[in-house]
Formats: sequence, structure tokens, C-alpha cells
Amino acid sequence: MQKKIGKLQAHTVITGHANADFDALAAMVAAAKLYPDAVLVFPGSQEKDLRNFYIQSTTYLFNFRNFKDIDPDTVELLVLVDTRQRSRVPHVEPLLEKPDMVVHSYDHHPDSEEDVPAVQEVVKPWGSTTTIMVHEIMARGLRVNEEEATILGLGIFEDTGSFSFNSTVPEDFTAASWLRSMGMDLSVISDLLSRELSAQQVSILGELLESATTHDINGVEVVITQMSSDQYISDFAFLVHKLIDMENLRVLFAMGRMGDRIHLVARSRSPDVDVGQICASFGGGGHAYAASATIKDKTLSEARDDLFALLYSLINPQLAVDSIMSRPAVVVENSASMRQAVEIMTRYGFKGVPVVRTESMECVGILEHTVADKAMSHRLGEQPVSDYMGTNFATVPPDTDLYQVMEIILGKRQRLLPVVQEGKVVGIITNTDLLNLLIEEPARIPESLQPERNRERSIVSVMRNRLPRDLVQMLEEAGTLANDLGYGVYAVGGFVRDLLLGRSNMDLDLVVEGDGIAFAWTFAKRYQARVKAHHKFKTAVVIFPDNTRIDVATARLEYYERPAALPTVQLSSIKMDLYRRDFTINALAVNLAPGNFGTLVDFFGAQKDIKGRNIRVLHSLSFVEDPTRILRAVRFERRFEFQIGGQTNRLIKNALQLNLFNRLSGARIFHELRLIMEEEHPTDCLKRLHEMKILQAIHPMLDLTPKRVDILEELERVRTLYTLLYVDPPVTSWKLFLLGLTMNMEHKETSQVLRRLGLAPREEREHLATREMVGKALGQLINWRPNVSRPSDIYFALEKLPLEGVLFLMAKSRKDSIRKHISQYLTTWRFHSLEISGSDLKRLGLEPGPDYTRILRRVLAAGIDGDAPGREEQLALATRLVHSAPLRGQGS
Repeated sequence: MQKKIGKLQAHTVITGHANADFDALAAMVAAAKLYPDAVLVFPGSQEKDLRNFYIQSTTYLFNFRNFKDIDPDTVELLVLVDTRQRSRVPHVEPLLEKPDMVVHSYDHHPDSEEDVPAVQEVVKPWGSTTTIMVHEIMARGLRVNEEEATILGLGIFEDTGSFSFNSTVPEDFTAASWLRSMGMDLSVISDLLSRELSAQQVSILGELLESATTHDINGVEVVITQMSSDQYISDFAFLVHKLIDMENLRVLFAMGRMGDRIHLVARSRSPDVDVGQICASFGGGGHAYAASATIKDKTLSEARDDLFALLYSLINPQLAVDSIMSRPAVVVENSASMRQAVEIMTRYGFKGVPVVRTESMECVGILEHTVADKAMSHRLGEQPVSDYMGTNFATVPPDTDLYQVMEIILGKRQRLLPVVQEGKVVGIITNTDLLNLLIEEPARIPESLQPERNRERSIVSVMRNRLPRDLVQMLEEAGTLANDLGYGVYAVGGFVRDLLLGRSNMDLDLVVEGDGIAFAWTFAKRYQARVKAHHKFKTAVVIFPDNTRIDVATARLEYYERPAALPTVQLSSIKMDLYRRDFTINALAVNLAPGNFGTLVDFFGAQKDIKGRNIRVLHSLSFVEDPTRILRAVRFERRFEFQIGGQTNRLIKNALQLNLFNRLSGARIFHELRLIMEEEHPTDCLKRLHEMKILQAIHPMLDLTPKRVDILEELERVRTLYTLLYVDPPVTSWKLFLLGLTMNMEHKETSQVLRRLGLAPREEREHLATREMVGKALGQLINWRPNVSRPSDIYFALEKLPLEGVLFLMAKSRKDSIRKHISQYLTTWRFHSLEISGSDLKRLGLEPGPDYTRILRRVLAAGIDGDAPGREEQLALATRLVHSAPLRGQGS
């Protein structure tokens, strides 16, 4: 093993959980007695008193190190204390990733699903981990000095609440008694655990007291409090302890927003409330009586609502599904036709119905009445229900509690919830059933599950951090201007999507709830820009003096009179405008109004799909209405490295079975293919289209053979190389990759493909001519001999080829010498110009005629080959050629 210079070599490392408390610190010190050659790694702490104590004495006494100072390759044994959860020890993740790492663990917390496997575990439900360590030390007959005894005692006193918590066990007293006999200094412990509050701490404690509310959660009294600060607040857990003591509380959950995250500290003196289980649901840890968690990517309101849902679900749950569900359930079989399903839903007045498998009666989907009606309008009434049912749905058993139902119906907006027992649908709960129940007790509904609340959050900080300042100012001015006009205005679509993904995208689209064209004219005047309006679609483009453009649309609803038709437009709201879009990730908006600037609007679960990296359509007939969305789905999937969702993938297969591409014009298909070919990695998209049999559905000859795949991948590399040269002209990507797609096709077959793609006659002729020229040039280059041929031979072979033909030839060539010379042609030779002209030939006495061209080309060849680099040499060569006998005869 090669040692890393400047790194500490360590066979054994001891560490505890991040945001360490006194128990974790003390347990690490105790572990050092059991593993005397180990290196102690302190993971960091939230508590100001603990940090000072650690810096001033513990670091000095026990030589704690930072993990970055250690060579991880030398570590063979990892000792974890006061935790086993992998997420709580991120600072030693490189060690956990080592396949041969041996782990020993000592802990007093309950088991969790993410516990690190250990070859040696000492886990006991005692009041502190330090107690476990002290008993190990006692059993081995070891001793500790006064400083060590005090540190160990500090851990026990803190985690048992000075032996006042119900989690305290006799072994805690035994350990403390032994430590006292070893010289434990109780005055030091008292000073550290019981000190005067600072003015800031008094203020924070006051805020916690003022916001504290008491709730009866299924018969158990629970106090919830919260505070908020832009800065990190030290000693938060200590203040929670103080609050419990001052108010004599049985169960307390304290939430503190500090910067961009929320710290949750929970304490319980009730056997009915396991705060460790609740904090574990937030990704934290602890035990039944004391626990904590750090919550990211949520507001205080959202975190509080999640907490309420957990409390009602885990504390004496009382209301179950079987008390509110409708029974028996009316279902349709997946083999039934859409027409039959509509008849059933109309007969019973249902907005949706569960779909079951014909053979087993297993629930396999949900069909909504609106989808079925739309299918009928597209003359798809005889298609089976299985083609258009929703397959991304949840079910629940009859004994499920109310809050899981609320999470599904209100949170995930699944309007129909099948109740399943032993694989069969025994009942259903609709959003109407749930809301009727909650009308009697609306306080049961968490704020985040109430209508509209879970669809909005502020992303102002994201906008200010990721967008240019002048663009943010322009968006603010747009919001103010629209407000003055009595309109609402939103930034929408890909601009918002890429903002959340952290990708650069200055292609701004605005949607106006009002007259979009009128807004565009008013907005343009402010920036001295011009407007190009499209009154039929109620859209406009604002074109700024620097040629920057902003698209402005009137909020609209599009509907399709038949499959694959162009949309008909009606005025609408922002919600309906977003609903017409292709995928959930593109159905996002940011409110620009002065009072709500930066509020993200998400009606369709786009944030969840972005986080889960899913491509999902908004409704089951999306591809029927516009099959070009299939090509877009693949383009976005490959660009963002997402995955087309299962339901969306099934709908693509269904659209292909219906041959919907046959109803599309070639121009619409090729528009999407051009966008694909302009992607950074178009070959990945084309391979995916081939894999899903989409290319073949467009035209049977569009077959990606292995040779075509190879050439397309090489074309990507060649295009990248050329782009990095920063020379003109720019490459037209679709012309380049279309050469690869049609490679080795017969002339007639190529024409058929090009016509199916709707290329204009001129574009078709250019493509066919380029293919023919590439073939001739390739024949010339094959005969090129490095020791005999000259660079000018390459020049004259390529000079008439369009740029895309040259790049294609470079990708297709297998000889490095030819590729090298094509590269030289692209970078140097094609820009070579003559230092002489026809005027010089005339002064030499040559009569105008064909010899002019022959001589100038000979001189050009000599210049490229280096034989006549300057004007003097070129003029001398031209003089010799003019006075040579053959040329004199030809020119006379």
C-alpha cells in the first residue's frame, strides 16, 4: 500500500454521530480506553458549550483529529459509538464504502433500517451510550483518571437528564457511582449543564414559549413549538431542556429554522410517544424519550404539517379506512372497452373507477371519467380500458389510518383510492368521502395538505443566486407592469425547470392571465424593444435591441379536435395553461406579481418528478393528442438523464400500436428530430428511439444498424472537435446527423425517407448531392499516399463539399493520416488565399481564358503544399507557367 504524504496512518478509528452531544463525546473517550491505539475523530457539534469544552480541553487531552488528516487506505477497523445509522456518520463515508472494513458498534438507540452492519455490536436500551462503555471498562478491570471520569460522567448526566428521564436504568446509577469513585468532579458537570442564560438565549426561549401550542393527539397531550432565525443558534437542545423543566411538559417537539434547514429536538416522558420513531421518519435518530433530526428542503409550515401527520398516525391511531370507505366497490375489468367503462361511470355518477384484472380481480389501475370521455371524442371507444387507465396509483388496506389516506388523496391528489384486502378491491374512498368527513373537523387537515398550499413555495433565493441580477430585475418589473394593468404574469416551462435543476437557460417564456399581446407592447415600450405578434394564438415575441427575445403568451387552453391535429386555442387561467403542456417537469410556473414574486406554482407534482428524475405526461391521452411528444419525451430523458415513467412508457407503446405517427405530417416529425440532433448527445436519443421502435414507426428504413450507430457516435466526437475550433461557418447539426442516419441507403430509399420527413425539395437535393460528393471524395482519399500525395490533393478533394460533408467524411475515414489531413483542411488549408490574382497574369501577357483558372489553381496548390508560400514565390511560379509552351499555345 502506498502511503499518502502528510496523512496520518491509522489502523483503528473511533467516531460518533454528527452534531455530537456530550454522550457521544464521552463515549468516544471511553472507547479509547478499550482501543488504546485508535485515533479519535470528532464529527462536530451543534452546542456552543460543548464546542468550547472540546476545543479547550478535550482536543488537548485526548488528541482528537479531523478525518481529512487520516489516510483512509490504512484504516481497517471503525468503531462507532452512540449511533449505528449510516446517515449520521457522513464524515467517515469513505471508510464505510471500503468492502473489507471491519465495524464495531456501541449504542443505546433502537435498531433502524439503515444501521451499519457490524461484526461486534454492544447495544443496550440504557440511559446513555457512555453507561455501556463504562460497564465495558469495568468488566475489563481498567481504570480512568479524574479528567476521564468527569467527561464520562458528563455524558451520562446529560443523556439521562441528571437521572430524571424515564429512560434512566439502574446501570446508569452504577456507572455514575463507579465514576464518582474514580474522581468524577460534579461541580464541573453542574457548571456545564446548569449555567446562566445569555440575553440571546432568553430571547429565543421567549420565542419558543410564545409559539408553543398544546394539542390533544388521540388522547395524549403534545406541545409543539417553533422558532426561526437566519443564523445558526447554538445550544438549541439545551434551551429545549430548559423549556421542559420550566413548564413541566410531558411531550415536546421543538422546531428551529436556522438558515436553510430545520432542526427538530423532541423529548418525551410519556410511554405513549416514541420520539425516536418520529424523528427517524425525518431522517434523524434517538431513542423513545429523546431524539433529534435535521430537516432539509422544507419550510417550517411543511415540516410542522408532516409532524402532525406522523403524530396522528403513530400515537394511539383510532380512525381507520374501513369506517369511511364505500362498499361494495364498483369496478371495471381491464379487458372492457372504453365505451363500456363510460357507461358504467355515467350510470353510477362516478368520476373514476378502479380497474381490475379480468382473471384475478387484482386492482391494476384507475380510469378517470374525463380521460374516458376524451378517448370517446377521439373515436377510441372500442380500445380496451388497459390502454388508458392510470397505473401510477396507491391502494390501502382496510385498517389504514386516516392520515395515510389524507396523504394520498390530498397530498398526492389521487382522487380515487381503492381499498384492497387479500389482493381484491373491497371498497373505495373518494376525495368527496374524505372531505365530507373533514368538514366536521377541519383542524385535522394539515396546512400542507389543504387545497393549493402544497403546490406553492418561494424560490426567490434560488432565483437571486442562479440568475443574472439584471434578469431578476426585469422579471420584477414585468410583475409590477402586469399588476398595473390588472393582469397576472408568470415565468413558465423549461426556464423554471432548468432553474430548479441548476442548469443555464435564458430562454424566457412568460404567460399572462389577461391580454398577452397588450402586455407585450407595454413591456416592450419600457425597454425600447419591438414586438412580433401572432393574434391567432394570442402570443407575441418581445425583441430587444441586442436581439434577445422573450416569448409572451396569453394563458390559454388547447384542445384537439382529433388525434395528432393542431390545437384549437381558448382563453384560460395559469392552471389550465400549464395543464396543456407536454410533461409535468415543464408544467411549472413562477409568479412574478409584486406580493408573490418568486412563488413556485406546481399543480401537477413536477417537483416530485424532478427529484425522482421521472418523465411523466399530465394525462393518459397526451400522446394521442400530440404524438410528437413521444420524441420530446426521449429527448428530455436523455438530456437530463431521467427515466420515462412506467405509465408514460406504456402510453407510448399504445400510441405506436395505434400507428399515430402515420397521422403526423413529416414537417412536425422532422422538427422534433432536428431538435434531437442539436442535443449534446443525439446518438443516445436516436438509440433510445430505435430501442423503443419509434424510428421504425416514422419510416421502416430508419433502422439503426451497428455501423450507423458507430458513425453517429463518431459524428458527435467530430462535431465537438470542430465546435472547439471556434471557426466559421457553424455546423448545421441536422444535416450532419441525417447523413449518418441515411448512410448505406440506396438513392431511392433515401429519397423516400427524406420525403416522409417533409424536407423541402431544395433540402432533399442538397442532401442527395452531398452524399454523392462524399462518395467521390472518399474514393479520392482512399488512393491518397502519404509519401507521394500532397496536401493540396486533400484540399481539391474537399473544396466543393459542404462543411457537414467534410465532417462526415472525417468521421467515416479509418486512416489516422487522412483524418489528420482533413483536420488540417478544416483548421488551415481551406482558409488559404492566393497572394496573386488574374490582374498579375494579365500583366504577364496572358490572354483571358481557361488558362487563368488552371494557373491560379496550380499556384494555390503550391501555396498549400508550401512550395510557394508568399507573393514573390507565387508570382515567380505563375511567370514560369505563363511562359511554358503548352499554356502559351492554349492561351493564344
